[in-house]
Amino acid sequence: MHPFILHPDLQAPLPADIESAVYGGQYDAKAFLPGDFASIPERLWSGASGMVCYHEVVVNSALLDRMPKCRVVVRAGVGFDNIDLQAAGERGIAVCNTPDYGTTDVADHAMALTLGLLRGVTAYNRAIEADPAKGWRFEDAPHIRRLSTQVFGVIGLGRIGTATALRAKAFGMRVLFFDPYRTTGTELSLGLERMPSLEDLLQISDVVSLHTPLSPETKHLINAETLGQMKAGSVLINTGRGGCVDLDALTDALVSGHLSAAGLDVLETEPPSAASTLMAAWRAPGSPLRDRLIVTPHAAFYSPSSLIDLRSKSAATALNFLQTNDSRDCVNRDFLDKDKANARASAARV
Repeated sequence: MHPFILHPDLQAPLPADIESAVYGGQYDAKAFLPGDFASIPERLWSGASGMVCYHEVVVNSALLDRMPKCRVVVRAGVGFDNIDLQAAGERGIAVCNTPDYGTTDVADHAMALTLGLLRGVTAYNRAIEADPAKGWRFEDAPHIRRLSTQVFGVIGLGRIGTATALRAKAFGMRVLFFDPYRTTGTELSLGLERMPSLEDLLQISDVVSLHTPLSPETKHLINAETLGQMKAGSVLINTGRGGCVDLDALTDALVSGHLSAAGLDVLETEPPSAASTLMAAWRAPGSPLRDRLIVTPHAAFYSPSSLIDLRSKSAATALNFLQTNDSRDCVNRDFLDKDKANARASAARV
């Protein structure tokens, strides 16, 4: 069989034309739609030289043991919390992500959520839709703010956090960030203010925008305690990872009025249950949260252009690794058993 790369949950209609064009005949693209895992023949799992997956595949020890020829797993996306980095590394399998495909799209979306709330866009639209005459009132929208008077706090100053911070700065906002992993001087090069602690940032920010990966360190980073540290009347924006926010605690903070509003593109469970605490409170008749919450369906990354980038870049990352046995986007380098990785590469050449 011609060497191939497995795509077990392609987020696009078949065939995998973009991926096949990237591979240029060097590798075939064996692609399946999400939910079709049971129909993937065992010979494709066992024979794959690499795998490009999205968020719907749990890449754990059991799955990796079915892939003895696999040399690289590429996460088509930025986050990789569905992949066991250590288990892959111990088997000599590199794990890479696709960090640059939607940077501008997600940053734009974070600002769109901010503007939608602070300029009353959704509230005005809903009021006029309900009653064109009575709804034609500029003074009725809640939490309208002049942007240049606001302090915008960024948690996590990676690629997307940086892009969002610069957009907020362009709107005239005072921009702070907290990121203990960014080197000293980052604040000077970008013209931002570094906060020494998360609490310091939360206490003075009018808008807090989350841009962290999901890890044991960031799981429920925003919880009852940290929400209590946020400035009264502030706004929370999350376009990072849903698991970084305790939604029950967020619901309490919104209902009590401690938080003025929230804009969420990601939730801990997607799609959410209508019976979940936040959804029930938001959708209840006459809910006080009706114009204080915006939820979008994990769509911040999306545009037709970004989806093409995602597919082509993730395929190119897989191909590049198989050709060079290295990648600057390898995220499990600290776990990677080089001897086993080299052995897998040598076996592929035989």
